[in-house]
Amino acid sequence: MSNNNPIGLFDSGIGGTSIWMEIHDLLPNENTIYLADSKNAPYGQKSKEEIIQLSIKNTEYLLNKNCKIIVVACNTATTNAIKVLRANYHVPFIGIEPAIKPAAINSKKNIIGILATQGTLNSELFHQTAEKFQDTKIIEQIGHGLVSLIEKGEINSKEMNTLLHQYLEPMIDANIDYLVLGCSHYPYLIPQIKKILPKDIKIIDSGEAVARQTKSILSERNALNNGKENGNVIFYTNSNPKILNDILESKYKVIHKDF
Repeated sequence: MSNNNPIGLFDSGIGGTSIWMEIHDLLPNENTIYLADSKNAPYGQKSKEEIIQLSIKNTEYLLNKNCKIIVVACNTATTNAIKVLRANYHVPFIGIEPAIKPAAINSKKNIIGILATQGTLNSELFHQTAEKFQDTKIIEQIGHGLVSLIEKGEINSKEMNTLLHQYLEPMIDANIDYLVLGCSHYPYLIPQIKKILPKDIKIIDSGEAVARQTKSILSERNALNNGKENGNVIFYTNSNPKILNDILESKYKVIHKDF
Protein backbone atom coordinates (compact mmCIF):
# COMPACT_ATOMS: atom_id res chain seq x y z
CA MET A 1 0.00 0.00 0.00
CA SER A 2 1.50 3.32 -1.11
CA ASN A 3 1.52 6.37 1.17
CA ASN A 4 0.01 8.26 -1.79
CA ASN A 5 -3.11 6.08 -1.73
CA PRO A 6 -6.22 8.03 -0.75
CA ILE A 7 -8.14 8.23 2.49
CA GLY A 8 -11.66 6.96 1.77
CA LEU A 9 -14.78 8.30 3.48
CA PHE A 10 -18.41 7.31 3.12
CA ASP A 11 -21.70 8.57 4.50
CA SER A 12 -25.41 8.21 3.82
CA GLY A 13 -25.15 11.49 1.94
CA ILE A 14 -23.59 14.91 2.25
CA GLY A 15 -23.36 15.07 6.06
CA GLY A 16 -19.99 13.35 6.34
CA THR A 17 -18.45 16.26 4.45
CA SER A 18 -18.35 17.91 7.90
CA ILE A 19 -15.93 15.11 8.91
CA TRP A 20 -14.06 15.35 5.59
CA MET A 21 -13.46 19.09 6.17
CA GLU A 22 -11.83 18.41 9.56
CA ILE A 23 -9.59 15.71 8.03
CA HIS A 24 -8.70 17.90 5.04
CA ASP A 25 -7.84 20.82 7.35
CA LEU A 26 -5.56 18.63 9.47
CA LEU A 27 -4.04 16.61 6.60
CA PRO A 28 -4.25 18.88 3.52
CA ASN A 29 -1.67 16.92 1.51
CA GLU A 30 -3.61 13.64 1.75
CA ASN A 31 -5.53 12.44 -1.30
CA THR A 32 -9.17 11.83 -0.39
CA ILE A 33 -12.18 10.12 -1.95
CA TYR A 34 -15.62 10.81 -0.51
CA LEU A 35 -18.66 8.66 -1.24
CA ALA A 36 -22.11 10.25 -0.72
CA ASP A 37 -24.70 7.46 -0.75
CA SER A 38 -27.53 10.01 -0.94
CA LYS A 39 -29.74 7.67 -2.97
CA ASN A 40 -30.11 5.55 0.19
CA ALA A 41 -30.33 8.40 2.75
CA PRO A 42 -31.27 8.47 5.53
CA TYR A 43 -29.64 5.35 7.02
CA GLY A 44 -31.15 6.09 10.44
CA GLN A 45 -34.53 4.58 9.59
CA LYS A 46 -33.19 1.38 8.00
CA SER A 47 -32.74 -2.02 9.65
CA LYS A 48 -29.34 -3.05 11.00
CA GLU A 49 -29.03 -5.62 8.17
CA GLU A 50 -29.68 -2.96 5.50
CA ILE A 51 -27.14 -0.60 7.09
CA ILE A 52 -24.51 -3.37 7.13
CA GLN A 53 -25.13 -4.24 3.47
CA LEU A 54 -24.90 -0.57 2.39
CA SER A 55 -21.70 -0.15 4.44
CA ILE A 56 -20.16 -3.21 2.77
CA LYS A 57 -21.10 -1.88 -0.68
CA ASN A 58 -19.52 1.50 0.08
CA THR A 59 -16.41 -0.09 1.59
CA GLU A 60 -15.82 -2.30 -1.45
CA TYR A 61 -16.23 0.68 -3.78
CA LEU A 62 -13.55 2.59 -1.84
CA LEU A 63 -11.24 -0.43 -1.66
CA ASN A 64 -11.49 -0.72 -5.45
CA LYS A 65 -10.15 2.87 -5.50
CA ASN A 66 -7.13 1.64 -3.43
CA CYS A 67 -8.01 3.56 -0.25
CA LYS A 68 -5.46 2.98 2.53
CA ILE A 69 -7.87 3.76 5.37
CA ILE A 70 -11.65 4.12 5.49
CA VAL A 71 -13.49 6.66 7.61
CA VAL A 72 -17.09 5.67 8.25
CA ALA A 73 -18.28 9.28 8.28
CA CYS A 74 -21.74 8.31 9.48
CA ASN A 75 -22.80 7.71 13.07
CA THR A 76 -25.53 5.25 12.10
CA ALA A 77 -23.19 3.16 9.92
CA THR A 78 -20.49 3.20 12.62
CA THR A 79 -22.76 2.13 15.45
CA ASN A 80 -24.42 -0.63 13.38
CA ALA A 81 -21.78 -1.89 10.95
CA ILE A 82 -18.19 -1.12 11.94
CA LYS A 83 -17.68 -4.40 13.83
CA VAL A 84 -18.62 -6.34 10.69
CA LEU A 85 -16.38 -4.18 8.48
CA ARG A 86 -13.38 -4.61 10.78
CA ALA A 87 -13.94 -8.38 10.91
CA ASN A 88 -14.08 -8.75 7.12
CA TYR A 89 -11.51 -6.30 5.73
CA HIS A 90 -7.82 -5.73 6.52
CA VAL A 91 -7.82 -1.97 5.93
CA PRO A 92 -8.08 0.16 9.11
CA PHE A 93 -11.48 1.75 9.80
CA ILE A 94 -12.14 4.97 11.71
CA GLY A 95 -15.66 5.22 13.10
CA ILE A 96 -17.75 8.05 14.48
CA GLU A 97 -19.56 7.76 17.77
CA PRO A 98 -21.60 10.48 19.42
CA ALA A 99 -19.27 12.48 21.69
CA ILE A 100 -21.02 11.45 24.92
CA LYS A 101 -17.75 11.02 26.84
CA PRO A 102 -16.41 14.61 26.61
CA ALA A 103 -19.92 16.00 27.20
CA ALA A 104 -20.51 13.82 30.29
CA ILE A 105 -17.05 14.50 31.72
CA ASN A 106 -17.33 18.28 31.31
CA SER A 107 -21.00 18.68 32.25
CA LYS A 108 -21.42 20.68 35.45
CA LYS A 109 -25.10 19.79 35.79
CA ASN A 110 -24.68 16.09 34.88
CA ILE A 111 -27.47 16.56 32.33
CA ILE A 112 -26.66 16.38 28.62
CA GLY A 113 -28.76 16.16 25.48
CA ILE A 114 -28.10 14.07 22.38
CA LEU A 115 -29.70 14.70 19.01
CA ALA A 116 -29.17 11.68 16.73
CA THR A 117 -30.83 9.34 14.26
CA GLN A 118 -33.05 6.47 15.35
CA GLY A 119 -30.45 4.00 14.05
CA THR A 120 -27.74 5.48 16.28
CA LEU A 121 -29.86 5.79 19.43
CA ASN A 122 -31.18 2.22 19.07
CA SER A 123 -27.73 0.70 18.49
CA GLU A 124 -25.91 -1.58 20.90
CA LEU A 125 -22.76 0.56 20.68
CA PHE A 126 -24.63 3.70 21.75
CA HIS A 127 -26.17 1.93 24.75
CA GLN A 128 -22.78 0.50 25.79
CA THR A 129 -21.27 3.99 25.71
CA ALA A 130 -24.18 5.63 27.53
CA GLU A 131 -24.07 3.01 30.30
CA LYS A 132 -20.54 4.09 31.24
CA PHE A 133 -21.95 7.43 32.44
CA GLN A 134 -24.76 6.42 34.76
CA ASP A 135 -24.25 9.52 36.91
CA THR A 136 -25.15 11.66 33.90
CA LYS A 137 -28.75 12.08 32.79
CA ILE A 138 -28.83 11.76 29.00
CA ILE A 139 -31.83 13.31 27.23
CA GLU A 140 -32.17 11.44 23.92
CA GLN A 141 -33.95 12.94 20.91
CA ILE A 142 -34.38 11.33 17.50
CA GLY A 143 -33.92 13.94 14.77
CA HIS A 144 -36.79 12.73 12.58
CA GLY A 145 -36.72 14.50 9.22
CA LEU A 146 -33.52 16.51 9.70
CA VAL A 147 -31.27 14.44 7.40
CA SER A 148 -33.89 14.40 4.63
CA LEU A 149 -34.19 18.20 4.73
CA ILE A 150 -30.39 18.63 4.69
CA GLU A 151 -30.14 16.24 1.73
CA LYS A 152 -32.68 18.40 -0.14
CA GLY A 153 -30.63 21.53 0.59
CA GLU A 154 -33.35 22.90 2.90
CA ILE A 155 -31.03 23.72 5.80
CA ASN A 156 -32.53 27.18 6.43
CA SER A 157 -36.15 26.27 5.72
CA LYS A 158 -39.13 27.08 7.94
CA GLU A 159 -39.78 23.36 8.35
CA MET A 160 -36.22 22.83 9.64
CA ASN A 161 -36.61 25.66 12.14
CA THR A 162 -39.91 24.19 13.38
CA LEU A 163 -38.38 20.72 13.86
CA LEU A 164 -35.33 22.09 15.69
CA HIS A 165 -37.53 24.04 18.12
CA GLN A 166 -39.62 20.91 18.67
CA TYR A 167 -36.54 18.78 19.42
CA LEU A 168 -34.43 21.26 21.40
CA GLU A 169 -36.98 23.00 23.64
CA PRO A 170 -37.60 19.90 25.84
CA MET A 171 -33.82 19.62 26.31
CA ILE A 172 -33.60 23.27 27.34
CA ASP A 173 -36.48 22.65 29.79
CA ALA A 174 -34.57 19.64 31.15
CA ASN A 175 -31.68 22.01 31.98
CA ILE A 176 -28.92 20.44 29.81
CA ASP A 177 -25.55 22.18 29.63
CA TYR A 178 -24.16 20.16 26.68
CA LEU A 179 -25.79 19.19 23.40
CA VAL A 180 -24.15 16.28 21.56
CA LEU A 181 -24.73 16.17 17.79
CA GLY A 182 -24.88 12.45 17.05
CA CYS A 183 -25.08 12.60 13.26
CA SER A 184 -22.44 13.89 10.83
CA HIS A 185 -25.15 15.85 8.98
CA TYR A 186 -26.04 17.94 12.03
CA PRO A 187 -22.99 20.27 12.22
CA TYR A 188 -24.54 22.05 9.22
CA LEU A 189 -27.41 23.01 11.55
CA ILE A 190 -25.20 24.65 14.20
CA PRO A 191 -26.05 28.27 13.14
CA GLN A 192 -29.81 27.55 13.58
CA ILE A 193 -29.27 25.54 16.76
CA LYS A 194 -27.29 28.41 18.33
CA LYS A 195 -30.23 30.75 17.73
CA ILE A 196 -32.48 28.43 19.77
CA LEU A 197 -30.18 27.33 22.61
CA PRO A 198 -29.23 29.60 25.51
CA LYS A 199 -25.62 30.76 25.19
CA ASP A 200 -24.42 28.68 28.15
CA ILE A 201 -25.28 25.36 26.46
CA LYS A 202 -22.24 24.04 24.62
CA ILE A 203 -22.55 22.14 21.33
CA ILE A 204 -20.20 19.26 20.71
CA ASP A 205 -19.63 16.96 17.71
CA SER A 206 -17.06 14.33 16.71
CA GLY A 207 -15.35 15.86 13.65
CA GLU A 208 -12.12 17.14 15.15
CA ALA A 209 -11.55 13.97 17.21
CA VAL A 210 -12.08 11.80 14.11
CA ALA A 211 -9.50 13.83 12.17
CA ARG A 212 -6.94 13.45 14.98
CA GLN A 213 -7.61 9.70 15.17
CA THR A 214 -7.19 9.34 11.40
CA LYS A 215 -3.82 11.08 11.57
CA SER A 216 -2.77 8.95 14.55
CA ILE A 217 -3.59 5.62 12.85
CA LEU A 218 -1.85 6.62 9.61
CA SER A 219 1.17 7.79 11.59
CA GLU A 220 1.36 4.50 13.53
CA ARG A 221 1.38 2.62 10.22
CA ASN A 222 3.92 4.98 8.60
CA ALA A 223 1.22 5.62 5.99
CA LEU A 224 1.04 9.43 6.04
CA ASN A 225 1.47 11.10 2.66
CA ASN A 226 4.77 12.98 2.83
CA GLY A 227 4.09 15.06 -0.29
CA LYS A 228 4.24 18.83 0.04
CA GLU A 229 1.38 19.71 -2.31
CA ASN A 230 -2.34 19.70 -1.53
CA GLY A 231 -3.89 16.30 -2.07
CA ASN A 232 -6.24 15.34 -4.87
CA VAL A 233 -9.88 15.47 -3.75
CA ILE A 234 -12.76 13.61 -5.43
CA PHE A 235 -16.41 13.41 -4.34
CA TYR A 236 -18.78 10.77 -5.72
CA THR A 237 -22.56 10.95 -5.32
CA ASN A 238 -25.29 8.63 -6.60
CA SER A 239 -27.91 11.40 -6.39
CA ASN A 240 -28.28 14.98 -7.61
CA PRO A 241 -24.74 16.46 -7.44
CA LYS A 242 -26.06 20.03 -7.03
CA ILE A 243 -26.64 19.70 -3.26
CA LEU A 244 -23.13 18.37 -2.68
CA ASN A 245 -21.70 21.06 -4.96
CA ASP A 246 -23.54 23.75 -2.98
CA ILE A 247 -22.28 22.45 0.39
CA LEU A 248 -18.72 22.41 -1.00
CA GLU A 249 -19.25 25.84 -2.61
CA SER A 250 -18.26 24.27 -5.98
CA LYS A 251 -14.59 24.18 -4.92
CA TYR A 252 -14.06 20.48 -5.63
CA LYS A 253 -14.75 17.87 -8.27
CA VAL A 254 -18.13 16.15 -7.78
CA ILE A 255 -18.84 13.11 -9.96
CA HIS A 256 -22.29 11.56 -10.34
CA LYS A 257 -21.92 7.78 -10.29
CA ASP A 258 -24.24 4.81 -9.67
CA PHE A 259 -22.87 2.62 -6.90
